[in-house]
Amino acid sequence: MNDFEKDVQSKNNDVVDSIKGFAFSFIFFVLIFAIGAVISVVGS
Repeated sequence: MNDFEKDVQSKNNDVVDSIKGFAFSFIFFVLIFAIGAVISVVGS
């Protein structure tokens, strides 16, 4: 067995981390889109 497998830095589940990453990036882009839509509506 390899040394890195014996001493892991993070014991979190990778699925949870990937869901968090997806959710944060999704929310970020939705926020940018919403801000753009509001500016577009207010400007017209």
